[in-house]
Amino acid sequence: MKQQHTIAREVEIEGRGLFTGEPVSMRVRAGAPYTGIWFVRTDQSPPIRIAARVENVSKRARRTSLRNGSVAIETVEHCLSACAGLGLDNLEIELNANELPGADGSSLPFVERFREAGIAPQDAPCEPHVIDEMARVVEGDCELVALPPLDPGCESLEITYDLDYGQTGPIGRQMLRVTLTPDAFVTSIAPARTFLLEQEAAQLRDAGLGKHLSYHDVLVFGENGPIDNTLRFPDECVRHKILDLLGDLYLLGRPIVGRIHARKSGHALNHELVRVLQERQAARQRQAFLRRPPALDIHRVQRILPHRYPFLMIDRVLEIEGSKRVVGVKNVTINEAFFQGHYPGEPIMPGVLIIEAIAQLGGVLLAQELEHKGKVAMLLSMDKVKFRRAVRPGDQLILEAEAVHVRSSIGHVRGRACVGGELAAEAEIKFVLRDAEAH
Repeated sequence: MKQQHTIAREVEIEGRGLFTGEPVSMRVRAGAPYTGIWFVRTDQSPPIRIAARVENVSKRARRTSLRNGSVAIETVEHCLSACAGLGLDNLEIELNANELPGADGSSLPFVERFREAGIAPQDAPCEPHVIDEMARVVEGDCELVALPPLDPGCESLEITYDLDYGQTGPIGRQMLRVTLTPDAFVTSIAPARTFLLEQEAAQLRDAGLGKHLSYHDVLVFGENGPIDNTLRFPDECVRHKILDLLGDLYLLGRPIVGRIHARKSGHALNHELVRVLQERQAARQRQAFLRRPPALDIHRVQRILPHRYPFLMIDRVLEIEGSKRVVGVKNVTINEAFFQGHYPGEPIMPGVLIIEAIAQLGGVLLAQELEHKGKVAMLLSMDKVKFRRAVRPGDQLILEAEAVHVRSSIGHVRGRACVGGELAAEAEIKFVLRDAEAH
């Protein structure tokens, strides 16, 4: 099995944001195994951390943006593509502004600096997401299809992209198939730059974006081809679309093995495919968990949580990954006391109790860290609370909680509740950590 990788030493990259034009300094450090890629806004007080995961994507035109509350980081896809292409699993990327350096609009500047820093293996296995069944997302005439690898022993991702700007015009139709290896990425994909039609560039300038750029800085196509610029590849446009797709796919949080067929897809459709793959991955994990002996049975859960009938919302804990992640179960039956009044004739589990179940599981997670420190976790705040589907008698809630950040006095947890592989509710919950003897 392949190992996880990070960079051997710290690197810095400076420049201006591709869209905002704001000056930015970017410092990249090695990340610990299993932590993934994190962006950190060091210009905020305290610094704001945002994981490179699809659940943090904020809707933007022509780019991929990540958000934590009111704080965003723009145009992350070129850097993430470099991480995916080079096989970097764990990084801490610090920024003092809201957009990454745009450089030449490709991944090449990031690739060069990461390779200069050295790519170091880590003492942890890299577990890719292997596509085992077809997944398809469509929007109009744009399409993305994920397929299993043709060879069961395959360890790579093959991308086929069909870019179609019509038979007339400076771009036309371009098609390319590439099997992603570090060498293939560095030579064939990383140098491909962002491109725009002349009218699109004008629209962005009218919107106040990219005003600092000239035709020498970005690839703009007029009627007769690139304006005051030279192509690096005859089919540079389709290569850049693969670059963007690869960066967006890395928002799954792990490498992908299989085949991707793309037709005219953009960032929004790329993100949607990642969400489908993520949900299928989570559903498989939940089914596997249910077949295992519990990590904590109800007796051990009661030793951790002070809650009792009718307010204990965890029946058992299926898996514990140290102090990072925990998976639990709440079996919902018609005998639940709250169904007597919510609602007679139409029993539905109150959404606040679903969130309470997530919060209790978060308490179990934090207890792994606090067990020998004499502290207890008390609910402080909730954010990004969303309800996706009703939960009824007979449903089984599979609960997941993962630690976002834990300090000496504050614990921050992200949680989800699912039924049959379908998301029912999600929330980010903060706890204040207080001395146990004070309560």
